[in-house]
Amino acid sequence: MHALSAAILAVADAITLYATIWILLGVGLYLTWRSRAVQLRLFRHMAQVVLHSRGGARGGISSFQAFCISLAARVGVGNVFGVAAALLMGGPGAIFWMWIVALVGMATAFFEATLAQIFKVRAGDGTFRGGPAYYMQLGMRSPVLGAVFVVITVVTCAFVITTVQSNAIAETMAAAGTKPEITAALLFAFAAPVIIGGIRSVARVTEIMAPVMALIYVAMAFVIVALNITEFPRIIGMILSSAFSPEPLVGGLGGGLLAAIINGTKRGLFSNEAGQGTAPNAAGTATVTHPVRQGLIQSLGVFVDTIIVCTATAFVILVAGPEVWGAEGANPATLTTMAVGHALGSWTAVPMAIMIFVLAFSSIIAAYVYSEVNMYFVTKSKAGMWAVRAVSIASVVLGALVTLNLVWNTVDIAMAIMTVTNLVALVVLAPWAVAALRDFETQRRAGAIEPVFDPAACDTLPAALPTTAWDRQADVAAEQRA
Repeated sequence: MHALSAAILAVADAITLYATIWILLGVGLYLTWRSRAVQLRLFRHMAQVVLHSRGGARGGISSFQAFCISLAARVGVGNVFGVAAALLMGGPGAIFWMWIVALVGMATAFFEATLAQIFKVRAGDGTFRGGPAYYMQLGMRSPVLGAVFVVITVVTCAFVITTVQSNAIAETMAAAGTKPEITAALLFAFAAPVIIGGIRSVARVTEIMAPVMALIYVAMAFVIVALNITEFPRIIGMILSSAFSPEPLVGGLGGGLLAAIINGTKRGLFSNEAGQGTAPNAAGTATVTHPVRQGLIQSLGVFVDTIIVCTATAFVILVAGPEVWGAEGANPATLTTMAVGHALGSWTAVPMAIMIFVLAFSSIIAAYVYSEVNMYFVTKSKAGMWAVRAVSIASVVLGALVTLNLVWNTVDIAMAIMTVTNLVALVVLAPWAVAALRDFETQRRAGAIEPVFDPAACDTLPAALPTTAWDRQADVAAEQRA
């Protein structure tokens, strides 16, 4: 098993170093240029949109609920274990590269969420489905590429990512003395009812769970920051100097320029998902007045995830010092908990275990949503939906019993394939998102408080929109049914 894990890691690192990094950053910079740095120009407006995004669902999934589904997936073990793994293997400099991935990724997230909205389709229950497979088929007119993405996404989300999150819970609970079999049973008891309830059930749960747990985790981290505020300049200096240092630090952390870039990029992508093609599956389910609204919301999610939550986690770990980094038992599954305990006391072990349980659990049910949205692309039958639910629940149980390294290394390869496929589509379809952005900003300049997307009136679109999801008569009918 160790040899297999090492081989998969070598392949994952090669893909990241020679392909994913450059394509991810290159496309992010290109989309930043095409949108005239939308992530900076409209940053203040993003927060305003989120604050007014809970209504207008018309019986479907609200903009805020779709945001929370993707936030639930983002603010999970990537922020706890992922940051710890990046520091242990890439040193403090890995955090700098996570920031870079996030800042350019905000533009990428805007484009993929906006496109998911533009090319979404209406499901039989009145809700929407959208995402890369849909904009590949309808926008690029490439059903084959869409089908390839669906297969990768269903396998990755229903099995690989779900297993990673479940494994993270099991590792944490094991450190607290709970057997994996008991953890697997608990996960089954919590996850099965929510997943069986379908996408609406997940939306209702994550609408409360995701923001509350994210706020609690960030609040705890900022207490530690406040208690060690004089150390903040030193920690930032350590991150910046290590980002370009050819040699690793001593004291238990890895490092070196190459290791920092590889691990910062890999863990940054797993944490914020920008460009990966998973988050737009949630974005496409939302009922909104304009595609750009959801694009702005999803872009802000990347900022919250990496620049705020991941940075807070990194500070907690780095301020703990070498006595924690190099301590016996320090690994990605335990390092953050050990650092929190070092700062606040051993009593935090149980609250941290509960918090990680909830964070990872919310990511599990979000991954299920991504899987079902893509399965709907292949078949609208109930059998297909139940197959996704069954695999997702089974993966939750299995994840508590597999090795962490094998799972982490597998997810790196799966995400790299998904990311490259999705980024190709974003470049090809960029004119559609740019046209929608111009329409949104034109309406705002004309005094519209809430711009409304009307494809027939938007003369900047590259072609006629090949979906009826934005047909106003259909919206009226859905509102009457609700």
